[in-house]
Amino acid sequence: MPVESKSEQRTGLLNGFAAYGMWGLVPLFWPLLQPAGATEILAHRMVWSLGFVVVALAVTRRWAWAGELLRQPRRLGLITVAAAVITVNWGVYIWAVNSGHVVEASLGYFINPLVTIAMGVLLLKERLRPAQWAAVGVGLAAVLVLTIGYGRPPWISLCLAFSFATYGLVKKKVNLGGVESLAAETAIQFLPALGYLLWLSARGGATFGGEGVGHAVLLAATGVVTAAPLVCFGAAAIRVPLSTLGLLQYLAPVLQFLLGILYFHEAMPAERWAGFALVWAALSLLTWDALRTARRSRVALRRAAAAAPATAPPGSAPLEAAPRNAEARDSSAPASAAPESAPLEAVSVESVAVEAVRGPSAPRDSAAVQSAPAAPGGSAGRSSGGAPGPRP
Repeated sequence: MPVESKSEQRTGLLNGFAAYGMWGLVPLFWPLLQPAGATEILAHRMVWSLGFVVVALAVTRRWAWAGELLRQPRRLGLITVAAAVITVNWGVYIWAVNSGHVVEASLGYFINPLVTIAMGVLLLKERLRPAQWAAVGVGLAAVLVLTIGYGRPPWISLCLAFSFATYGLVKKKVNLGGVESLAAETAIQFLPALGYLLWLSARGGATFGGEGVGHAVLLAATGVVTAAPLVCFGAAAIRVPLSTLGLLQYLAPVLQFLLGILYFHEAMPAERWAGFALVWAALSLLTWDALRTARRSRVALRRAAAAAPATAPPGSAPLEAAPRNAEARDSSAPASAAPESAPLEAVSVESVAVEAVRGPSAPRDSAAVQSAPAAPGGSAGRSSGGAPGPRP
C-alpha cells in the first residue's frame, strides 16, 4: 500500500474516532447547560447550529446548492420533514440525558440499525437473508424483555431509534451533502426556535444572559457541538472503507452506555442487562453477516477482474464480441459469491450516512457499494441508520 494511502487511512480513522467519540461523550455536555430546560437548549442548538454552518459555507464558498434546492419543491419538502424528525430526535435525547436516562438513550442508538432494517422490509419491501431475520427477531425479543423489566415499553429508546432511522431515510432521498443539509434543516428550524427564545425571554423564563457569561457561551457552543462531529465524520467517510465506519458507529452508544453506568450511576437491574445482552447479540449477528457479504462481494469483483480478457489491439476483434464475453463471465461466476439483489446491508446502511455527509459526488468504497442494494433512482443503499448527519 502506498505511503500516501496509509496516511489517508490513518487520518480517516482518527477523524472517525473523533466523530463517534464526540457523539459518545455528548451526554457530559447537556447537563452543563442547566438550569436551562430541554426545550430552551434545543432552541439554542437550532439557532447556533445555523450560525456555525453558515460561517463554514461562507469560508468554503459552497452556495450553489441553495439555489438548486429552492427550485425543487419536492426536495425542499423532504428537507422540511428531515428538520421536523431531527427536532424530535434532538429534543428527546437532550431531555433523556438531563432527566437521568442516559442508558436508555444509548439503547436507542444500539437498536437503530435493527429499526432501519425493519423499515426497509416494511416500507421498501426489502428481502432479508436468514441471519438478518434472526437479528431482527432477537432485537424484538430484547424490546419485549426490556418492556417487561421497565413495566412499560422503552419509549425513549424506540423514539430515538425510529426518529433517527426516518431521518436517515429522508436524507438519503434528498441526496444532499451533510453540511449543506444541516444548513437547510437549521434554516427551517431557525425562525420557530428564535421565536420561542424571544417569547421565553419576554416571559422572563430564559436563562441566556441571566445566568452569567459562562452559561451564555455554553448555550452558544451547542452549534459547535452539533457541527464539529459532522465535519470529522465527513473527513473520515472519504478516507476509510464503509465497513470500517459501520463498525465505528457502535463506539458512540458504547461510550454513552458506559457514561450512564459509571459516571451517572444509573441502575442496571438484571432484566435491563438481559435486554442489552440480546441487543448486542443481534448487532453481532448483523455485523458478522454484513462483513461476510462484503467479503464475498470483494471476491466476486476480483474474480471478475481476473477473468476479464486482456485489451485487444484496435481492429483485432469485432465490437459485437464484448457483450458475449461479459455474459460468459457473468454465467461463470459462482452464485454464492454474487451480491444479492435486495437485502438491506448493515454496510449499506452506513453508506447512506456517508453519502448524506459527503454528498453524491465523493468517491465510494467499491466493495461496500457492490454489496449495497439499488435504491429508487439508481443510488446505492435504500435506507439509512448509522450516522447520517447530526447525531445526538
